[in-house]
Order: sequence, then C-alpha cells, then structure tokens
Amino acid sequence: MKQTILKKIHRLVKEFYRIPSSKFEPGKTYIGISAPIYDYHEANHLIATLLSGRLSLGPVTKEFEKAFSEYIGTRYGIAVNSGTSANILAIATLLEAGELERGDEVILPAATFSSVASPIIQLGLKPVYVDVDPLTYNLDPNEVRKAISSKTKLLIIVHSLGHPANLSELLRIAKHYKLKIIEDCCEAHGASYKNRKVGSFGGLATFSFYVAHNITTGEGGIVLTNNPRYAKIVRSLREFGRFSEDIAPSNRFSYYDKYLKNYDKKYIFERAGYNVRMTDLAASLGIEQLKKLDYLNQKRRKIVSFFVKYLKKYKDFIQLPEKLPDYFHSYYGFLIVIKKEAPFSRLQLVKYLEKNNIETRPFFAGCLPDQPGFRMVPKRVVGNLPVSRWLRDQAFFIGCHPAIDLDAQKFITKVLQDFLEKHTLKKRFLKNL
Repeated sequence: MKQTILKKIHRLVKEFYRIPSSKFEPGKTYIGISAPIYDYHEANHLIATLLSGRLSLGPVTKEFEKAFSEYIGTRYGIAVNSGTSANILAIATLLEAGELERGDEVILPAATFSSVASPIIQLGLKPVYVDVDPLTYNLDPNEVRKAISSKTKLLIIVHSLGHPANLSELLRIAKHYKLKIIEDCCEAHGASYKNRKVGSFGGLATFSFYVAHNITTGEGGIVLTNNPRYAKIVRSLREFGRFSEDIAPSNRFSYYDKYLKNYDKKYIFERAGYNVRMTDLAASLGIEQLKKLDYLNQKRRKIVSFFVKYLKKYKDFIQLPEKLPDYFHSYYGFLIVIKKEAPFSRLQLVKYLEKNNIETRPFFAGCLPDQPGFRMVPKRVVGNLPVSRWLRDQAFFIGCHPAIDLDAQKFITKVLQDFLEKHTLKKRFLKNL
C-alpha cells in the first residue's frame, strides 16, 4: 500500500514540474546572481528520504559522500552542513594530527570570502594575506614566495569564482617549503586544471553546497582527502569528537581503558569536536544534483561565451573573463572589472543594472584585511595588495546560471551595451572638444 501511494506521489510531483514556469519579462523579471536548478528528480528523492523516517546523517549521506568523492577523484568524502564547517574541520584536522600548531602562519589570498580566513583566526593560527593574479584572481605564486617565513606551515588555495588556481606553481612552492595544502573549492564544483578536477590536489579539500552554488543541497559542504588518518579525524570532529571507527554491534560494549570498563563505544569521545553533520534530506538533493553537474557547468560556460561575444568590443573599459589553456572554469559568476580608462564608475554601472532588475555582487569581501572585522586581528599582509584592492574597488559579478534563458541573456547584454555605448559616445565627444 505504501509503495503504491509513494508511486502516485512521485507521479504527481513529476506532473507538477512539467507545468511551464512564467515567461521572462524584460525589466520586470528579476535576474538573480544565482538560482537553484532542480526538478522532480530531487523532489522525489527528498520525499522518499523523508518518508523513510531516516532524516539525519545515515545511508543516503554515505551514498552522496561516495559519489562526490569518486567524481572529484579522492578516496574519502565527509559531508557536513556548510562549506564554512568544511574549512573549520579541514584546518582543525591538521591541528589534531600534529601537523600545525597554534601560532603557525597560513597563507591565503587577500581577495576572497570571509570563511576562508575566519577558521584560521578562530583556531589560533595567523593569516598571511597575499595578492592575487590579475587574470585568474587567484593566488599569485610570485607573491606566495615572498610571503613564506619560518612560521609558514599551511597554504590555502582558493579557486575563486570557479577558476582554478595555478596549481603547478603553487604545488611546486608547497613541496619546496614543505607546506600543507588545503584547496578551498567552495565555488569551483567540476572545475579542473590540466584535466584533473580541483579538490584532488591538496591534502584536504573543501566544497560548499549552498543554494547559490553550481549544485546545492540547500545548505551543506564536504571535506575530501586521500589520507585515511585525516578522514578518521574529520569524521570524529564532525560529530562531537566521537570514537571514529565503525562499530560492529557485537563489539559495541568493549571500550576499555584506565577509567572506563566495557564502555559503550558510541559514547566514547576522543577529542573536543563539533556538531556539523549533513542530513540525509540534504544528501538526497546532492545525489541528484551531482548527476547534472557537468551539464549545468556547460550551460554556464555557454552563457558566459554569449556575454563575452557581445561585450568584448568594450574591452577598453571593462575586463571580462578569459579562457586560458589548461584551466576549465566552472563560472560561479560572471565577473566584470572596471578599468581605470573607463569614463564611468563601478557604482554607476551597478546601479544601472540593479535599476533594470539585474542583481550584482562585489568580489566577495574585496580585500579581506580591509574589512572591519579583520583590521585589528593579528595578521601579516605581504606588500600593498594592488590587485586585491583593485578588485575591491572596481569588480562585481552578475549571474550566469542555467535559469538565465536566452531571452534573459539578450536582455542582460542589451542593458550592458546601452550603458557602455552611451559612455563610449560621451568619451569620444569629450575627446573631440
């Protein structure tokens, strides 16, 4: 009876998603920087999980962990409730493993999101902010070399907006100076460098499945690694610091030490931990989303190509994303940077786009050490960070997600062209005076 009803529910859900969505209306339909792309596959998997009665971390989460780690090319995946939690656990794991000590220095890009730096500070380490490359907006290897001191122990490589960092050079530097590596891939699902997925290069890697990202579980994240010791520590930290081995029912009441005799292993805590588990409900979305990731990324890349095709004539005023050999960009967003020659400001352009119902965002925190919450925190800043501060002042991005259909793409390019053409003519007029 239950299976019959469930099949009926699934059929009705499928019919619901076949109802056409409202037609795009230029200037009226809001074009957000992101939109979750899902259909009856995710909805029905979620309903089946809900009706199974297993809601928290369980077999569905384990299935998702296995599928995602295999997709990226790592041995272990430990799913958590956010990308920020993934970053916290990755760093905490290196501390637990004795490979970092409080007070050690961690190199990271100055132009990035706050959740890259916050765990460093919260766990008693010292952030070292380094400038980024003006084309990839990722760590500049030359600046990384300048930043290394005797206290430097960890390099966090962020693949900003889905563009892989220069991994060949950064890995070479890390190997030479014996630095640990964490890859922050929270915006780079499916991106690759020299045909190898990002997230498979570092000792640990982190991803976010927040609703704005290329695939989503609503809220969620994952830590990836090939190191069995790291995986064991991450699992323990994820769930209160519990005993981290799988416990056979016949062996459950067998923990024994100086103080505890025949104690229940399920209630043995090996370390101070957190509670940041992914739920099976979230994982049910992730399983279906992962099946679509390559298709969704190709759609993003096609939209970006469309934008670039019609905006490249204004390259004297704006810098657009470039396709570089060896880099497969997964385009979390479409970044535009205003050049100093432009006869208009970022604020003017952003306000014009927002007025036309096109959402914009700055380049995350801009230059992170300039943010109010990070100014007075112990840190080291390498150089004057000219590129990061250029991005802080002149960069913004708009959406390039698959929900932006061809009509919306044409509208976005028209709005941008109208603004840019107006200011091009204005500059020519002033020049001829």
